[in-house]
Amino acid sequence: MRFRSILAAGAAVALAMGAGHSTSAQVDTARGVAPVDSSGSYEVSGVTVDVAAPTADQARYGGWRLAQRKAWVQLSNRLGGGGAAIGDGTLDQIVSGIVVENEQIGPKRYVARLGVLFNRSRAASLLGISAYADRSPPMLVIPVQWSGGVGTVFEQTTDWQRAWARFRTGNSAIDYIRPAGTGADSLLLNVGQVQRPGRGWWRTVIDQYGASDILIPVVRLYRQWPGGPVIGVFQARHGPDNRLIGSFTLRVGSSAGIAQLLDAGVKRLDDMYARALRGGMLSVDPTLSPPPAPTPVETDEGDAVDSADGVINDPNNPATLSNSPGIAITVQADTPSASAVANIESILRGVPGVRSAQTTSLALGGVSVLRVTFDGDPDGFRAAMEARGYQVLGSGTAIRIRRVPQLLPPDLSRDNVTGG
Repeated sequence: MRFRSILAAGAAVALAMGAGHSTSAQVDTARGVAPVDSSGSYEVSGVTVDVAAPTADQARYGGWRLAQRKAWVQLSNRLGGGGAAIGDGTLDQIVSGIVVENEQIGPKRYVARLGVLFNRSRAASLLGISAYADRSPPMLVIPVQWSGGVGTVFEQTTDWQRAWARFRTGNSAIDYIRPAGTGADSLLLNVGQVQRPGRGWWRTVIDQYGASDILIPVVRLYRQWPGGPVIGVFQARHGPDNRLIGSFTLRVGSSAGIAQLLDAGVKRLDDMYARALRGGMLSVDPTLSPPPAPTPVETDEGDAVDSADGVINDPNNPATLSNSPGIAITVQADTPSASAVANIESILRGVPGVRSAQTTSLALGGVSVLRVTFDGDPDGFRAAMEARGYQVLGSGTAIRIRRVPQLLPPDLSRDNVTGG
């Protein structure tokens, strides 16, 4: 019995520790893959070089120089510049990066397949073209991978997420917003979310990432046997309704080629999304925009009738102006004591058409400021205060009121006169 209780206690501790690790893993900030490049650089890939030199470093440096020249000729031809060569010094100013796709380094030889990134604005100025690119509205990318019957987005790092992080979006017609998978990404963006059509929560999500719409690239991986061929079924989906745009299938001979399979899938999906954009299939869903604010309906004050109770709106009757916003009037009044403040507030609230009257700046023994919300014309409020024995100074919505002193009749003797 004692041995069984020790085992039970150990199992409970293990479960508690496991639960704690699973909870922290959901919001693990160290998980995720940041996009490699989201700039608008021109990219030329697949440039092959084979250079020999006295040393390995010189051969590699010479290979990169040669790759820059070849890539510039290809880029110039692609953008209509004629393919004219330029000097190495100018190339050094416009090349923003070298991407090593594959390389073999020998003692005196360098063989590689490289990619070259060119600064868009500088390259466009040399070619005499515009650097502006017409792109789609910002689209939030939610890459879903199905493998072994389990769907994953950012709950853990996947090969599909890595492939989208490697993809260079500079030359794409789609303005992708690619979450890194860190922080709250795993909680907000998951397989369950892409299956929810409710617009309210989707608005909250896309506002969090500054997007206008959603793209859902999906891949289903089928492994024939461990280490054997892998088949990938790719789907391009769009919007909160998870609408299918198109699909295709790719195959690789072994599990070692999954990265190349997914990279090819990302590029083909990008082409598919670009064609859908040109065809008008990627228009932003209007239901993802916040609902417009209700516009007030203007009615004729003379003969407008309230449809609820059939009462004609009379501008002279404050009871029929309850739907109007009212005007704010600033009132300055003498307040020698606290009782004077309460008295003046009570008098103001007693004026017909006054919704509220409150002191905004209190100065006991001086002049206090009150804010009055009045349904009607400021001149009507002014007349109402004068009818209550106040002298009103100023005009419009900023006035100063004073109590008018009561004058005694000329034939009435004062109380302080003593009899003789």
